[in-house]
Amino acid sequence: MKLYDFYRSSAAYRVRIALGMKGIAAERAFVHLRHGAQRGDDYLAINPHGLVPALVTDEGDVLKQSLAIIEWLDETFPEPPFLPHAPVERARVRAIALGIACDIHPLNNLRVLQYLKGTFGLSEAQRNGWYKYWIDVGFEALDKELAGDRATGTFCHGDTPTLADICLVPQIANARRFEVDLTPYPTLTRIDSACAALPAFDAALPARQPDAE
Repeated sequence: MKLYDFYRSSAAYRVRIALGMKGIAAERAFVHLRHGAQRGDDYLAINPHGLVPALVTDEGDVLKQSLAIIEWLDETFPEPPFLPHAPVERARVRAIALGIACDIHPLNNLRVLQYLKGTFGLSEAQRNGWYKYWIDVGFEALDKELAGDRATGTFCHGDTPTLADICLVPQIANARRFEVDLTPYPTLTRIDSACAALPAFDAALPARQPDAE
């Protein structure tokens, strides 16, 4: 198994956490997004979208999109599970994960920030303002949702980490990198702290990756 990765990619970070939780040590290949390696012919032959992560299975299949990769891992290596057993609980966990991965993250990924600079000429301060605004919009709703739901426990759902936590932690890490004030989101930061104590989450930290700068 081979993971195409970049240490600061939120999506790749999710997959690193998932691999760690399953106890899987994948071969690593690093695609430096800021140097444009994702647009090179070699990588585009693997993932024509020019995005990370990509996971090549032992059978040679190329899997793309972090949530699809994570669900494949969960179906292929069932323990520990990333989703609860009950359908309504599975739907809740998926909704939290998708809210982060599809509503919050896409507005703030590298391609968007580069477009804001290159096409609209936004300054660094303006781009950071864009980033912080959309993080606050998403985190305000998510913190309120989790704080008011009795299904929330030590983690986003109950007392074991799930797909929701796998998505939350990288987004909080990015928010900290952009110096977003997380004080208004005590439930999110509490859950993040609980995750940080787990080896799989700690080992997946961007600063711990071989390609970290």
